[in-house]
Amino acid sequence: MTFPRRALLAALAAASLIGSVNAAETPSKPSKDAPMTTEKQQVVDLLKSIETGNPAPVASINPGKYIQHNLAVGDGLEGLGAVLKMLPKDSAKVNTVRVFQDGDHVFAHSEYDFFGPKIGFDVFRFENGKIVEHWDNLQEKPAAPNPSGHTMIDGPTQATDLDRTAANKALVKAFVDDILVNGRLEKLAGYYDGNNYVQHNPQIADGLSGLGEALQALAKAGISLKYDRIHKVLGEGNFVLVASEGNFAGKHVAFFDLFRVQNGKIAEHWDTIEPIPPRAEWKNGNGKF
Repeated sequence: MTFPRRALLAALAAASLIGSVNAAETPSKPSKDAPMTTEKQQVVDLLKSIETGNPAPVASINPGKYIQHNLAVGDGLEGLGAVLKMLPKDSAKVNTVRVFQDGDHVFAHSEYDFFGPKIGFDVFRFENGKIVEHWDNLQEKPAAPNPSGHTMIDGPTQATDLDRTAANKALVKAFVDDILVNGRLEKLAGYYDGNNYVQHNPQIADGLSGLGEALQALAKAGISLKYDRIHKVLGEGNFVLVASEGNFAGKHVAFFDLFRVQNGKIAEHWDTIEPIPPRAEWKNGNGKF
């Protein structure tokens, strides 16, 4: 059943004034594959409500504390409601393909169509069973697959090897720090299983060979690519998301990179790159990270 968008906006307005905080439910015990916890389902439902207009998922947000890091959106529920009000009726589409959880953070990988087709990562922080903070990183969806035929969203979706979460996070953080931040290219091959590497960046082909060719092409074209700082590393099992800050093609940007680890090596990569606007254009004062 589809709900009118005004119902969702009304729920946002009401939630900004009143709301109860429910106790957090006990998470499911880990298994070989990651379970759909209560918090994960709340995130999936909340994102889908952008499409359906269903007001019920808004109850997942703490109305008294919702910190927004999307710099194009005002803070709190009022800011979220203002953006939703701008959407043409029945125009939004949301398809969440992956959702993972690391402690009080849930991160989702979704395909959107609002104000144009996009691919994005959303990160939500929970307190006492309610969403209190949100980060995201969005990139326009390309019209065609990358040189190896992969889209920005396809590939495995379920986390496994849950007992390896800490080790996989450490591996991926070390890779980003060594290779992308500090340029220690002599260590590059050690992070991969030969040329076995599945790439979802829309401009880059599979394998270390594809990555090398892309970096050479950027250098030849005089296009800079520099990671300056890692802000956040989140993981569940064999999936690890890294949020970083840097520069691409002369622009100050946010890099959100999702990696799949297999047998202690980086096996697959998805990403989004989004420009960070000048501070004078920010709709909230919370910063991108």
